[in-house]
Amino acid sequence: MANLSIYLASCGKYRYMANKILLVTGATSGFGKAIAEKFAAAGWNCIITGRRKEKLEEWCNYLQQTYGTKILPLHFDVQNRAETTAILQQLPADWQQIDVLVNNAGLALGRDSFDAASLDDWDTMIDTNLKGLLYVSKAIIPYMVQNGKGHIINIGSTAGKEVYPNGNVYCASKHAVDAISKAQRIDLLPHRIKVTVIHPGAAETEFSDVRFKGDGSKAKAVYEGYEPLHASDIADITFYCATLPEHVCINDLVVTCTAQANSFFTHKNA
Repeated sequence: MANLSIYLASCGKYRYMANKILLVTGATSGFGKAIAEKFAAAGWNCIITGRRKEKLEEWCNYLQQTYGTKILPLHFDVQNRAETTAILQQLPADWQQIDVLVNNAGLALGRDSFDAASLDDWDTMIDTNLKGLLYVSKAIIPYMVQNGKGHIINIGSTAGKEVYPNGNVYCASKHAVDAISKAQRIDLLPHRIKVTVIHPGAAETEFSDVRFKGDGSKAKAVYEGYEPLHASDIADITFYCATLPEHVCINDLVVTCTAQANSFFTHKNA
C-alpha cells in the first residue's frame, strides 16, 4: 500500500475528526495537494484553493467521491490582494468554523546570482510567498478569533533558516515566513490560536520544475543520488501537528530527508 496512513484514515481510523474544517492554499499540486488528501481521508471538510481552475475542480471531485467529505474549491491567486480578501471574507456561514489554515501556496523562480536575477521572478516570489500568506491570514484570522480558537500552519523552508548561493530572494521570502510565524504566535496568544511553521528540505514535487521553468534535466538533477522527502511526508507531519491536544503547540519544525542535513549539506551516492 503506497500510503498506509491515508488508507487507514479512509477506513475510519480518524473519523472522530469529522466536521472539522481545513483550509489549504495551493492545493492542486505538491504539499498542498497531499495535505488536502490527508485531511479529507481523515474525515475533515476541506476548503481548497488554487490558481488552476480545471485542476482545482478535478481535485475537488476526486476528494469528495473518494472520501465522502465536503470540499469547497475556491479559485483565486493569493497574489491578488483584492480577490483573495473578497473571496475569503465572504465564506458561506457553514464554512466559517475553520479549525486549521495551512498557508502552503508558494514557489521558487530561478536559481540565479543576485546580480543576474530577474526582477519579475523576485516580485512573483515576494507576492506569493510573503504577501499571499499575509492576505490569506488576515482574511481568516477574524473567523478564528470569533470561534475562540484555531491553528495556522505556515509552510516555510530550510531556505528560511540559512541563505545559500543563488537563493537570494527566495531565501529572503522564506526567512520572512519564519519571522511572520513567530510574530503571529505572539500576537495571537490571547485568542487561543496556535501557530506552527514547518520548514521542509528537498522534496520531490513540482517545486524544481517551476524553479527551473520547465527544464526537466535541471529539475531531475536536484533529486538524483538520494531519496528526498515526498509530499506525503509533509502531509503526515502537518496532520500530526494539527491533531495534537489543544494545550500542545509545535511552534517551529525543520524537516529534511535522512541524506540532507540542511540547505548546504546533502550526501549523494556516487
